[in-house]
Amino acid sequence: MRKGVVTRVTRETNVKVELSLGQSGTSEISTGIGFLDHMLDQIGRHAELDLKVLVKGDLHIDDHHTVEDTGIALGQALRMALGDLKGVNRYGNVYLPMDETLTRVALDLSGRPFLVFKTAFPVPKIGSFDTQLVQEFFQALAMNAGLTLHIETLYGTNAHHISESCFKGFARALKQAATINDKHPYDVPSTKGTLSN
Repeated sequence: MRKGVVTRVTRETNVKVELSLGQSGTSEISTGIGFLDHMLDQIGRHAELDLKVLVKGDLHIDDHHTVEDTGIALGQALRMALGDLKGVNRYGNVYLPMDETLTRVALDLSGRPFLVFKTAFPVPKIGSFDTQLVQEFFQALAMNAGLTLHIETLYGTNAHHISESCFKGFARALKQAATINDKHPYDVPSTKGTLSN
């Protein structure tokens, strides 16, 4: 089983993440931020990974530290679960429609972290959730998982749909990239012979 377990404790947050790739997509999520819980559940379900995320953060200040540190820990757990990357497809991409919104996500399990985020939100908040934190989450995740990650919303008007299409699109692309290639289950998919940074 490809599994990652990470605990991150700072003066601002206490984060525990457990994930297992290629599983049933069951989730246990509690970050103290309802909208973030909803988005993380989408990752577990659509990437078909079992996901447990428990966070205690300084929400009396704002949501920023909790969202960022959750992304950091999730990225580290994902990198751990991917291991030496032998046999993975490496690349994943998807167009994710959600009602009036269409988002394109492409990723590479390259070991070279990079984020391109071309998504604009029509409002600054989804309920009490700051829409700027969507990019912060993916930045933290990509840097710590070693992903080259491109997310672009081609069009959309509903902020909830835009955000959810980013998370679902990421999850679907991750599922493609992390799936083991039946034809080459023991090979690292790189001419260099390694995908470590």
